[in-house]
Amino acid sequence: MPIKTKKHKIQYSCQSCGAISPRWIGRCYECNSWNSFIEEVVQPSTTQKNAGQKSNGAPISLSEISFSQKDRISVNSQEFNRVLGGGIVPGSVILIGGDPGIGKSTLMLQEAVNLASQKFPILYVTGEESAQQTKLRAQRLGLDSEFLFVLAETDLNNVCDAIKKLNPGLVIVDSIQTVFQPAYESSPGSISQVRECTLEFSNIAKKKNIAIFLIGHVTKEGFLAGPKVLEHMVDVVLHFEGDRDHFYRILRSIKNRFGSTREIAVFEMTESGLKEVTNPSALFLAQRKKNISGSSVICTLEGTRPLLVEIQALATATNYGLPQRTATGIEAKRLSLLLAVIEKRVGLGLGSYDVFVNAAGGVRIDEPSADLGILVSIVSSFKDQVVNPQAVIIGEVGLGGEIRAVPQIGKRIDEASKLGFKTAVIPKVNMQGLEDSCSLKFISVDNVEEAMEGVLL
Repeated sequence: MPIKTKKHKIQYSCQSCGAISPRWIGRCYECNSWNSFIEEVVQPSTTQKNAGQKSNGAPISLSEISFSQKDRISVNSQEFNRVLGGGIVPGSVILIGGDPGIGKSTLMLQEAVNLASQKFPILYVTGEESAQQTKLRAQRLGLDSEFLFVLAETDLNNVCDAIKKLNPGLVIVDSIQTVFQPAYESSPGSISQVRECTLEFSNIAKKKNIAIFLIGHVTKEGFLAGPKVLEHMVDVVLHFEGDRDHFYRILRSIKNRFGSTREIAVFEMTESGLKEVTNPSALFLAQRKKNISGSSVICTLEGTRPLLVEIQALATATNYGLPQRTATGIEAKRLSLLLAVIEKRVGLGLGSYDVFVNAAGGVRIDEPSADLGILVSIVSSFKDQVVNPQAVIIGEVGLGGEIRAVPQIGKRIDEASKLGFKTAVIPKVNMQGLEDSCSLKFISVDNVEEAMEGVLL
């Protein structure tokens, strides 16, 4: 146990939300989590720290503040630009998280070299590798630049000094959990260290008007490591998704103060690094088999991008007392809801069947517009009837078996038409204005029974 002296101060911080208490308490007063407070020893700095931003001038009217989209820094990858909302905003702090080995450092090193090739000075701070290891990784990817400066350092003060001397246009910190403030005796990666280091980087970004990328670790549950306040302090939060056993990676926007929070970017992992996929719908449908039951195509909307994905389902008689319900790429509770609708509204008894549902390609689907496609795939597998391979299925399913409208139906129909689909099963409410705008044949449905009759062959 640390010993409190005149030079030290002991405080307790919540691991969930970052709340601070002068004494240990069992239940957090902010997030109500139990046994989340840990003890930290803080050594006060000899100089007064600047804990926030200071303005040297008078308040400015909102109408007098000049800003244009041209102020953004465009990166080489158009997919990355899409997720960022059109490019990097100077003065912003961007947090990128993901599983180990998913491609976070690879992506940032690639984009750093591409920006540095435009004589754009960039500082790459590596706390997990030596400078030689970073050079070795760059050579493996075929990357090199004289305007990319590598600093193998974990001391926050030394990193800040390097930023002041170099005055770069972009800073990349890999990773924020390895950087520490010497004024605090807690170990790197602890709540107080991550919070204080992020605050210092945020102050530097705003004062010097430079963008700072922070690469963050994730916990075994897949959440960003550190206090939840870390995500509140930064401007943009991006998360890498994907299985290391697959070649495709999805970069998803979780928070973005400068753009949409529903955008995704799709990359393919190759020997020479990450390559962007400009047409992910065609990629996800490339290996689809058209003459098997339990397979249907849905169109989900990720931000401004319509995405066509194959939904696969398998319903088999269970060999155990309790049937299995397994969902990959969709929410398990959503699957349970749709199974209840099938039993109650369609009249199919699935209580003695194992049901497995998979969104092919490793994509994760959160939008309710995929409900009807998932339901059709399950019924198709149960009845062993093939779904019309030329049909795309769109619609949200209600508890009464009704098919509800979905937003931006025009974009979804246009994407399906580009990929050669001939039929679209859509909610009847969405039919207005679509008949004359597209060459597809529309099957408008009002309930799940009508959808079954329209697509099952």
